[in-house]
Amino acid sequence: QVQVVESGGGLVQAGGSLRLSCSVSGSTFKYSVAGWYRQAPGKARELVANVSPLGNPTYGDSVKGRFTISRDNAKNTVDLQMNSLKPEDTGVYYCRSVYTQSSDFWGPGTQVTVSS
Repeated sequence: QVQVVESGGGLVQAGGSLRLSCSVSGSTFKYSVAGWYRQAPGKARELVANVSPLGNPTYGDSVKGRFTISRDNAKNTVDLQMNSLKPEDTGVYYCRSVYTQSSDFWGPGTQVTVSS
């Protein structure tokens, strides 16, 4: 069973930066689309960014130009560098690794709070 574990969340002031890290177990990570999603209270979960096995990123419109996703297939990790944080970036951030429709794994989430 693949395990997904996030780290790096916390409390930061608006304009600040945080870096989230995600570690994914198993041998299929290098073939998987990996990404970050977030869910704010009372809102649906939304895509923040994902990255293809070859490193091609996709970003949600609200984070373009501020966040950067990266992966290391040798270490089975996917990171999210978040700069110029805004209060509306507050939420629980989840890491996801998708290999096939039946091999779709989520982490438990990490809280990010941006104060104004």
